[in-house]
Amino acid sequence: MTSTSIDKLKQFFKKTIFFGNDPTPELIAILLVYVVQGILGLARLGVSFFLKDELGMSPAEVSVLLGIVAIPWVVKPLFGFISDGLPIFGYRRRPYLILSGLLGALSWVAMATIVHTPWAATGAMVLSSLSIAMSDVIVDSLVVERARHESISNVGSLQSVCWGASAVGGLITAYLSGFLLEKFPPQTVFLMTAIFPLIVSLVAGLITEEFQSQPSNWELVKQQIKNLRQAITQKSIWLPTAFVFVWQATPTADAAFFFFTTNELGFQPEFLGRVRLVTSIASLIGVWLFQRFFKSVSFRTIFFWSTIISTLLGMTMLLLVTHTNRTLGIDDHWFSLGDSLILAVMGQIAYMPVLVLAVRLCPPGVEATLFALLMSVSNLAGLISYELGALLTYWFGITETNFNQLWLLVIVTNLSTLLPLPFIHWLPNSSSETEPLTVTSQPLIPAIESGEVY
Repeated sequence: MTSTSIDKLKQFFKKTIFFGNDPTPELIAILLVYVVQGILGLARLGVSFFLKDELGMSPAEVSVLLGIVAIPWVVKPLFGFISDGLPIFGYRRRPYLILSGLLGALSWVAMATIVHTPWAATGAMVLSSLSIAMSDVIVDSLVVERARHESISNVGSLQSVCWGASAVGGLITAYLSGFLLEKFPPQTVFLMTAIFPLIVSLVAGLITEEFQSQPSNWELVKQQIKNLRQAITQKSIWLPTAFVFVWQATPTADAAFFFFTTNELGFQPEFLGRVRLVTSIASLIGVWLFQRFFKSVSFRTIFFWSTIISTLLGMTMLLLVTHTNRTLGIDDHWFSLGDSLILAVMGQIAYMPVLVLAVRLCPPGVEATLFALLMSVSNLAGLISYELGALLTYWFGITETNFNQLWLLVIVTNLSTLLPLPFIHWLPNSSSETEPLTVTSQPLIPAIESGEVY
């Protein structure tokens, strides 16, 4: 192959895969971290079956545990403050990436070897969650720093290629997460998963970073906190944030429904892997539909109708819970696949405005740090959602073998999503209303949330 052909090939990959960004070693390292974040979904089904079958946890207990595991995502801005103000051996990014990779590998090795109780599982999973949240803060801050130097014609391309890398990692392992459980016990899947966080540690050396002669810079952290306090006291910021919190804090029946599909319907891991693959692809379709048709729709309109439609679609779960689908001649597996696809598309369309709104609420000077804080509020709402779901599951007497009241849980959790609608006036009605007051500040080194909810 001639040098001209090689140059053409490089330009092709730069344009089509990297969206116009130069594929430098540092960019490759950043993308690999995002890919690993997606790949770690490999153990998600394994964890669910491990908690259910080997630790004997009930649906309510699993829901409580999932809420606790989300805590590191709630305090993500703290990791950004620590990284900015407390360099390790003179560096603010590389050592924290290395540490996060090692913690992640350690957590999955622990899950595979020494975890035999629910409390031990909770500790190991919190450690894994901490590892992902920490690496996410670091690479997001790197992306934000470099995105500032993008040309006008290339704005947003770096964030897009990073999001795409995470999505690719998730798609790669969506089906494998179930397929491997058919062949191996969960502990083996956990050991396989432990390999991938080490990639984060290995690529940390490719990050371009200047040595910090000053051992710590807490003045920067104090300035960030001051700017954040000034921003969040603005009504134009805290009112929409409060609405999103209420909207996402409504209870969920996810844990109970997982037990129902595996214990009552007999769904096997391999099939659940197919469902994950379908929902991953459907989420991408939802993003495309939002970008293509709904991004110019006012926030109030899209939140109102997406909430109404999602609630109605969520009620279709009653057909599966009551086995009405069988009366209609629809197999449980096909009904679950179709239902998951539609709900995933709708769910992604409903969630995209949260990200758009969060970006538009952030005033100059604290954009990324405030964005991370807003996403942490969203993650806190998710934590509360799991805990409320656990409480309802317990109240209705739903266990790993008793699903008599599951239909009632489905109705209550779906109807609860309508509760935020009376407060929809807290949202700006148009993009012109999303311009908060400018915060005067020094340039910050921020941590930006990618948009995932644990």
